[in-house]
Amino acid sequence: MTMHSALIVDDHPLFCDALAMTLKAFVGIGRIETADRLEAAIDRLSGGALPDVVVLDLNLPDVHGMEGLVRIRQVAGQVPVVVVSSMADARVIGAALKAGAAGFVPKHSQRDVFRAAFDAIAEGRTYTPDTYVPVSESAAATPQEDALERLSLLTRQQARILQLICEGKLNKQIAWELSIAETTVKAHVTAIMRKLGVFSRTQAVLLAKEVDFAALALDQGSGT
Repeated sequence: MTMHSALIVDDHPLFCDALAMTLKAFVGIGRIETADRLEAAIDRLSGGALPDVVVLDLNLPDVHGMEGLVRIRQVAGQVPVVVVSSMADARVIGAALKAGAAGFVPKHSQRDVFRAAFDAIAEGRTYTPDTYVPVSESAAATPQEDALERLSLLTRQQARILQLICEGKLNKQIAWELSIAETTVKAHVTAIMRKLGVFSRTQAVLLAKEVDFAALALDQGSGT
């Protein structure tokens, strides 16, 4: 895989500029676009030719933690998504990989690390930092990790419907907003609850919020 274009999703202009220069000079990516909000990135990915790679920060103004990665993956299709974040402990990296990230690069990394990461991803390999030691498979998953794994099973449309349910919308309102039949919404809600392993809309909302709670806990423990 040859990477000619990239979309950087990060709300820090100086870091975006620095990363864009690094990708151009050290990785050879010539066309780079940026988005400072998740919704802007989703609009960009939904409305035109896809980039060769997406570079995503986990801390964005309109989304918390892994929720952003799950939603980007649902739109990006086969395009690899590389997480570049200052939150880089083993559980965060492991959760990002479970949610479908093609690689994880700590924000403080040197330029040669970025080059190694993108070289690996271009060759179809997953990249993790040299210091990364996976959490033992025998270790019990946290509620947040369990929620993330279940949420990653949703399709893009199902994730959008769950988001509207979390906003308190009724099936009729969701149908109107998405321009689909109410019976279609009901079928999606049934599928959502089945994939999440819950029996009510309230339980689905509570499970979805676990991802946000995970982000808040990580923010407090690791900084932004």
